[in-house]
Amino acid sequence: MNFALYKEMLANRPVRRLLLVGMIARIPHSAAGVLLTLHIVLTLGQGYAAAGAAAAIMTIGIALGAPWRGRRVDIVGLRKALIPSIVSEAVIWSLVPHVSYAWLLPLVFVGGLFTLPIFSVVRQSLGVMVDGEQRRGAFALDSIATELVFMIGPAVGAVIATSGLSALGLTAVGLSVSAAGLFLIWFNPPTRSDTACSPEESAERAADELSAAEAAMVASAPGHVQEAASEMAPAVSRAAGLRSRVARNFAWFTVSVAALFAVAAGAGMVLSGSDVSIVGLLERGGHENQIGIVFFFWCAASVVGGLVYGAMNRPVPPMILLLGMAALTIPMGFATDTWSLALLAILPGLLCAPVLSASSEKVADLVDEERRGEAMGWYGSALTGGVALGAPMAGIFIDTVGPGGGFAAVGIGGVVLCLTGLLLLSLRRRAARVPR
Repeated sequence: MNFALYKEMLANRPVRRLLLVGMIARIPHSAAGVLLTLHIVLTLGQGYAAAGAAAAIMTIGIALGAPWRGRRVDIVGLRKALIPSIVSEAVIWSLVPHVSYAWLLPLVFVGGLFTLPIFSVVRQSLGVMVDGEQRRGAFALDSIATELVFMIGPAVGAVIATSGLSALGLTAVGLSVSAAGLFLIWFNPPTRSDTACSPEESAERAADELSAAEAAMVASAPGHVQEAASEMAPAVSRAAGLRSRVARNFAWFTVSVAALFAVAAGAGMVLSGSDVSIVGLLERGGHENQIGIVFFFWCAASVVGGLVYGAMNRPVPPMILLLGMAALTIPMGFATDTWSLALLAILPGLLCAPVLSASSEKVADLVDEERRGEAMGWYGSALTGGVALGAPMAGIFIDTVGPGGGFAAVGIGGVVLCLTGLLLLSLRRRAARVPR
């Protein structure tokens, strides 16, 4: 690991300033999920199914808005493109704590639609500011900052919500993100190069940005993958409309790639369902003020698992990794207190980053370079779809079965998905070996 390169990047004032703004802007969003869940349950008196439905609606808004907002940056420039997000973040999250649940749902959808596109802005700007090995070093620093944020943010959100300050906390989320957006407008980091790039340089930059997008998605796991996943599509695929995307040749979409998309959806389902279930189990047990402890262990385990998997010489099939993570999620429902849940969260947490890393790497291996960006955009969509499914699914079982029901629902669902996928792939391989 080249620490001298990191030191050189941090000595670059514009890069250091951009990384700092990106980190500050992500902290409120990392806390928003827990804050919103506990606000709906504790303040509004709704169940966890309602909280999960709100999370799903916000996720759908994020998924729909990310490509459009990224395209606006390309067309009108950073400053004009960020204005709707800055206004929306401040207004929406100031209103959310003071309305009924029926009004909250459309508000969080609009909030998701206009979420400040911090992942793609930071990634795009770093890609222009620095080149070659320095660019990869800057992306690595941003990934490290993201990991730290998503280890700290949920704990902060839980403390604020359980102190009876969820309304203040949600308002602070919007105002803080808006302030970060205003700072970006003032700073105005470049999102496109002033000089023309050769085709080779453009291809290298695009490849580095795609790798950075994958790293950001892994770094934001397990607690908040939907925003990073929704911004995985590169500028090239953003520019095309739905009709042109559908009309393109989907020859790259093989059975193997479809299986990887299923892994992404399954991982999103297990992670978002576990997120809601952790909050539900501790809140029902009267330990809601200790939610941050469990999130810290869960997220830290994901970081360790990612480091260990990255150092391995032989890859592990993504379907096997997801099977392990889903199966190990089920025992979390048997936890009796905060520390038993924190310890039980370590094992599935260790497999979180490896699942996402292995599946995205495999997609990159199976799809030709000229279609890779498109494939990764659809991969991000599959992951986001799984996130939108898992939260309400877990919420329904928490309300009807009990606090541990959410873990069982998403864990068993993930196991069934993997066993079905492994069976179908095995039958396909056998059929391919039979001479015709």
